[in-house]
Amino acid sequence: MDIALSVRFKKVLSSNFSMDVSWQAGREIVVLFGPSGAGKSLTFQILAGLVTPDEGHLQLEDVVFHDSREGIDLPPQFREIGYLFQHYALFPHMTTRENILYGHRQPQGNAAASDLAAMLVRFHLEGLEQRYPGALSGGQRQRVALARAMMRKPKLLLLDEPLSAVDLAVRRSIRTELKNLQRTLNIPMVIVTHDLGEALALADQLIIYDLGRVVQAGTPDEIVHHPQNEIIAEWAGRTLVRGERSFSF
Repeated sequence: MDIALSVRFKKVLSSNFSMDVSWQAGREIVVLFGPSGAGKSLTFQILAGLVTPDEGHLQLEDVVFHDSREGIDLPPQFREIGYLFQHYALFPHMTTRENILYGHRQPQGNAAASDLAAMLVRFHLEGLEQRYPGALSGGQRQRVALARAMMRKPKLLLLDEPLSAVDLAVRRSIRTELKNLQRTLNIPMVIVTHDLGEALALADQLIIYDLGRVVQAGTPDEIVHHPQNEIIAEWAGRTLVRGERSFSF
């Protein structure tokens, strides 16, 4: 695997919780899976530059985001990351067009207009340009949020629970769209989910978090067939024996 993303950091949040995380990824879909409070979303915040780790090294391709030894801490606006928040964080007073343009580095001018037109086509939003988020379905809101994230032409996409706000009938098609998008862009895409089915369906690499640590990493097949602790073995056994696709720690 050619390493595109390298993540290694420590962060003490309280006397009861600290993080000590290390993993690497290629240009692939990485799914962070584990219980609430394990540190998955905090990993996103640290990657995006919204939270500073106590120590560590974060690097995307040849760009170092953070290096505590070298005193490097790149501001969020220079990290070339697209971030899709859990509930999309669309501005309710802005139309689809305005929400998408908000993600552009220079929202005025011909380049922004051209990029907007391309995003409307890519995410099947033609004809919805003047609608406000309240008038869109869950799947449409998700596509608007993705289009906004893509307007920055990111080199890394972070998607926090991207399917949690859409119904089951829409999830399968969006999973396919996400996989096709990653293959087209050929950049790392990191997804947080609590749903085992989504993790298994989406991941090229599955990274399992628990209590601020990585407890296992590998392909979905490797983890299901070769679990490294009792908790993982429990849900892996359910998956193999009963065909279950949802699990709660």
